Amino acid sequence: MEPVNAAIVYYSATGTVHALARAVAEGAEKAGAEVRLRRIAETAPQAAIDANPAWVQHLQDSADVPVAALDDLGWADVVLFGTPTRFGNPAAQLKAFIDTTGPLWFAGGLAGKVFSAFTASNTAHGGQESTILALSNVFYHWGGIIVPPGYTDPVQFRSGNPYGASHVAGDGPPGEVAVEAARYQGRRAVETAAALKAGRAA
Repeated sequence: MEPVNAAIVYYSATGTVHALARAVAEGAEKAGAEVRLRRIAETAPQAAIDANPAWVQHLQDSADVPVAALDDLGWADVVLFGTPTRFGNPAAQLKAFIDTTGPLWFAGGLAGKVFSAFTASNTAHGGQESTILALSNVFYHWGGIIVPPGYTDPVQFRSGNPYGASHVAGDGPPGEVAVEAARYQGRRAVETAAALKAGRAA
């Protein structure tokens, strides 16, 4: 059977979600997937970016990551979306990309794929769960198969978030537990997609 195609599509302003996305990609690759790591294009006003040195630095550091396109979603068997929380919702940059998927959705190009999501917030109760749940609303409309990490691995009892990998950015860069949880989420989503792909081919 052909390998599973996994797209890790994320938006990151200052690098936290980027770090989680890289860990998700590592987990997906270890599970045998062909992986595309794709960033969402920045659309914030330059004045807002310039006011935050970490934002400016991350844009420079991640310039070599290809920008996400609809083709990446069409190609993938499993898509994992990453976003910081914005008042309990996905970032506007990611939402704007999602809002361009209408033609692909209408053609049935998103139905039956595996989807999962991960996030970061500045504070411990900054809307992580509601952000992931908001993305799930999109996956319902697409006819996707939602695969959360749940409490299905020991690391999940340490990370404490069954909805998806997450991190409190105010505590600094993602640590060992958050990175391990992100890798596990990538692996679990790919393993589920592989099982579905094998079943459909049988």
